[in-house]
Amino acid sequence: MRKSFDDLTIADDFMFCKVMQDGTICKQFLEMVLADKIGKIAYLSSQNAIAAGLEAKSICLDILVKDENGKTYDIEMQVANEHNIPKRMRYYQAALDISFLDKGLHYKTLNDSYIIFVCLFDAIGKGKPLYTFENVCLEDRQTLLQDGAKKVIINAQAFSKAEDIELKGFLEYIKTGAANTEYTGRIETMIEAVKHNEQARKEYRIMSAFEMDAREEGVQQGIQQGIRQGIQQGFADGSYKKALETAKLMKHANCELDFIMQMTGLSKEEVEAIN
Repeated sequence: MRKSFDDLTIADDFMFCKVMQDGTICKQFLEMVLADKIGKIAYLSSQNAIAAGLEAKSICLDILVKDENGKTYDIEMQVANEHNIPKRMRYYQAALDISFLDKGLHYKTLNDSYIIFVCLFDAIGKGKPLYTFENVCLEDRQTLLQDGAKKVIINAQAFSKAEDIELKGFLEYIKTGAANTEYTGRIETMIEAVKHNEQARKEYRIMSAFEMDAREEGVQQGIQQGIRQGIQQGFADGSYKKALETAKLMKHANCELDFIMQMTGLSKEEVEAIN
């Protein structure tokens, strides 16, 4: 059974997305994980629904942002270990690249990108709090391919091994709920604010209702993927009409335009055309 709204934590997909929609919190998260300054960030919320090709299954990303240098960052929360993280990251990377090239750009213009998975478990099994991957030459491991693609898997289970104090505090907070740093304290305050926001409560209720419908139609592959994957799989299965119906309900509930687009995969024009 889906959690009640009042019981949501940072580890729940809906709340994680709400928290990371705060630019300051999201930027600090990225700088903490990547151990680098990234400058200002902009949300690519209208592009969160990514079509991987005409015949391929679409995906919907949790948080997609771009920094002032053009680098893109896809941030995903993963609670259950479905033993598919590496292949999912590969698919997400390919879908992102195709989506940008679909805009008429040459592949030479592809910007650097990061696929970041925040996991409550150790997806790699080596006990490290962070795993960072980029393509390297097997014959000379000092030679990088320099294709601009990096993948980061975060293992909250190993929070005690994190060397950075802020990162350790964040991973501990995700895993245990204990907010022991200034950063996690701000996140906790924001979560409480979200829980007192009637609009957010309404959005979650609509998501839960649609998730039930999606499951009945065989659209959703598992509750851990949440409503977004259910909707996108629905597109692949010809459930465009269901997405329109959901968008209509969300509009009548006064949900924000970006949130409707994120949840249904519809474009701005498609949502605005709904009466």
